[in-house]
Amino acid sequence: MCRAFAVLTVTYLIVLNCGAAVVAQDIPAIPPTKDSVCPENNPVPLLACARDRAKEFTPPRTGGRPDFSGFWGGTQAPHENLEAHPRTPDDNGGPSFVVDPADGKVPMQAWAEAKRRENRARYIDQNAQCFQSGVPRHLYMGQYQWLQTPTRLVLLSEETNAYRNIVLEPRPHLGKDLVLWQGDSRGHWEGDTLVVVTKNQLGRAWLDQQGRFVTDAATVTERFTMFDANSILWEITIDDPLVYTRPFTMASALRRNLRADFEIWEESCYEGESNSESLRNLGYRTYPGFSAKDAQIAKEAFDRAVSGSSK
Repeated sequence: MCRAFAVLTVTYLIVLNCGAAVVAQDIPAIPPTKDSVCPENNPVPLLACARDRAKEFTPPRTGGRPDFSGFWGGTQAPHENLEAHPRTPDDNGGPSFVVDPADGKVPMQAWAEAKRRENRARYIDQNAQCFQSGVPRHLYMGQYQWLQTPTRLVLLSEETNAYRNIVLEPRPHLGKDLVLWQGDSRGHWEGDTLVVVTKNQLGRAWLDQQGRFVTDAATVTERFTMFDANSILWEITIDDPLVYTRPFTMASALRRNLRADFEIWEESCYEGESNSESLRNLGYRTYPGFSAKDAQIAKEAFDRAVSGSSK
């Protein structure tokens, strides 16, 4: 005779019924930031509040433009997973980073979702081997120093000697055959919002540890808007029609680090470092990247396979 019972923990409600386990997962909220006009850090309510407050806020300026200089940091939840996910022993969990579509789901094409699962099962996340994070993942984790001039915004990171050089002059993007880990970023101002368009990524950086990816044809558009003296609304739209069914948008807050005499310290390592050797011993391999051409071939093969199985 079987008995049904429930076990309640902080993170999980586990219901065991005649040998079957049903898990209802708690999704932890991101703790609020005190002393902000928008203390909420969960993406959906943050977005509404920050957009409204930004209309009334006059940011500090340098050269007539909003001054983003200083030390900034944000939530690390999307580094693990762009979508809502529960707490685990090595991850604090968090809500979905995606604000559009409204369901919080990353709108992957069917073939790309199959590729994502393959990535997760076969390859080593690039961060584990000290490769660059790419855009937008570069800003998911740690603390950053922003250095601003009239023609450049440089974002220095603690991670792996990583930095971003955002050109604020009206220059064209690099030629399509020149691809970079951090891509080629060009910024322009729309009022007090800095809009940064990044192209020419090499397609080897995942968007999160779940294996979500972009090709070298992706365009990433970021919008940085200060809504109080110590807070920036960061909105990111990813457009890669080979991988996703539509562009999707994410949102987060970047908060100023106000600790006296703070400085960023390098988390030094080298590309392909031996810490990932244990993963290679288990059969995982370095992710080789995925180009637009690769994506087209994979999509066509997937569609043929699906079509053949339905006959």
